[in-house]
Amino acid sequence: MTGMGPMEGMLLGALTGLGLALVWDSCWPRAPRAPRLRPSWSDRVRDDLAVARWAGLTPWGLVAMTAGLGLVVLVLTVGVTGVLPVGLCFGLIAAVLPWAALSQTAARRRSRLRDAWPDCVDHVASAVRAGMALPEALAQLAVRGPEELRPAFAGFAHDYRATGRFHVSLDALRDRLADPVADRLVESLRIAREVGGSDLGVVLRTLSAFLREEAQTRAEIEARQSWTVNAARLGLAAPWIVLAMLATRGDSLTAYGTPTGAAVLLGGGVISVGAYLLMLRLGRLPRPERVLR
Repeated sequence: MTGMGPMEGMLLGALTGLGLALVWDSCWPRAPRAPRLRPSWSDRVRDDLAVARWAGLTPWGLVAMTAGLGLVVLVLTVGVTGVLPVGLCFGLIAAVLPWAALSQTAARRRSRLRDAWPDCVDHVASAVRAGMALPEALAQLAVRGPEELRPAFAGFAHDYRATGRFHVSLDALRDRLADPVADRLVESLRIAREVGGSDLGVVLRTLSAFLREEAQTRAEIEARQSWTVNAARLGLAAPWIVLAMLATRGDSLTAYGTPTGAAVLLGGGVISVGAYLLMLRLGRLPRPERVLR
């Protein structure tokens, strides 16, 4: 110990302190981590991709694609106009467009699914009441079910024929649909398969009636607010359409290459996007969340 240098002494002291800290930490049991109730950003994007049927894309793949698209548009716009602030604006718009298209596509398909689910549940209830086995009742929806849901149940029929495992096929169906109603239906059928129960038909008919009432109410609200949403989208797009038209007139964009012009573009963009997001926030309808992932 007498021949120990200063560096060795510092290392020994650090290791001793770390050991004592670990011993102290082990004396205090940690409370169990609460389960995450709210879906993460990647969960939401993954659900939107599944509902929109954008096969082959992951959330981070979509991020990379939109970033690349924005960069390409930025370079092209700067090359055509020679004004960097204008190129940045159009590059950001190009990067946002795929996300807007994904949101709109997923929203439209969710609306169609909302109208199709009551008929689907009625088909399953009728098949169960007629004595048909649950796998057969779901597989026949690929032919007799609502048009919007047939591909998903055709996939279930294929999975069940290939594996013969009902629960695994149900999990694949739930992931393929990525819908809260599908989660409830799948779990109800899973419980009925495991423990049995004569009340499954009553549960399915009650669920069908509830879904019809919910779809009707939501459709009426969306119809009333659709003109407001469309007006807000037009108000958001109009200034940038005018800017794109100015880009075709040669030197008309040179003023935006100055610091003052860049500040005008930045302020207009912040105000436009902020007002649009505020309108969406105030008029947003609560969307059912998936809790059975």
